[in-house]
Amino acid sequence: MNRKQMKKIFVIDWILIFTFALSACSGIGLHIAGHGNAHEVWHNWAVFHVLTSFLFLITVIFHIITHWSWYRGVVKNGIGRKSRVTMALSIVFLFVSVTGIVLLNINGANSRIGLWHYRVGIITSVLSIGHVFKRIPALRNSLRR
Repeated sequence: MNRKQMKKIFVIDWILIFTFALSACSGIGLHIAGHGNAHEVWHNWAVFHVLTSFLFLITVIFHIITHWSWYRGVVKNGIGRKSRVTMALSIVFLFVSVTGIVLLNINGANSRIGLWHYRVGIITSVLSIGHVFKRIPALRNSLRR
């Protein structure tokens, strides 16, 4: 992989970290606002969460495209021990994305699917944080280039 491609990957990775933080924080804010009485506050969190999550989803798509050879390798060679967490993250991210898209068509807070989305979102967040922490040395080095 040449230097230009590596730089592109790291730019996408840094944007991914930023959009993840916005999506995760706004999701927690939305959940907390759902326990209050002010619908306008909940609505504002919902709008912010949808927008930041959409940006996160777009960035994840670019991230997956840049790492497509990894996915092909898993299909071809099977999943290795080191790849299990990344594969688990991929699966729960798919689930949280699908439930989030479904929620766009559901009226009302605290629906059953909304609570599933929240719970799986927490799992996705924990796995994502672990995924990022494992790559901190490479991310730190990308800033020096």
